[in-house]
Amino acid sequence: MKRIVLAITLIAFLVLTAIAVFQHGYQGIFVQQFQNFAGIQVLVDLVIALGLFLIWMWKDARSEGRNPWPWLLLTLATGSIGALVYLLVYKSNRD
Repeated sequence: MKRIVLAITLIAFLVLTAIAVFQHGYQGIFVQQFQNFAGIQVLVDLVIALGLFLIWMWKDARSEGRNPWPWLLLTLATGSIGALVYLLVYKSNRD
């Protein structure tokens, strides 16, 4: 069930991202965030949340014997997409 929810979330977010990039371009997504303090607050919130995820992901990947660098780079390049892909594909001994 967990993987189904993650897969649906990932697909929906990929569609939303594709539409946003098509309409505004990759840089346009970020330009909108700097228009006012509300946009900056959302961007800072995303940076904080992804930063916390990256710390957890690094420790989780290392403890499971996986190389964390590809996941780190994917998440830094794609944001939540990288985080969702990691959560979707990793198999933890704790599951």
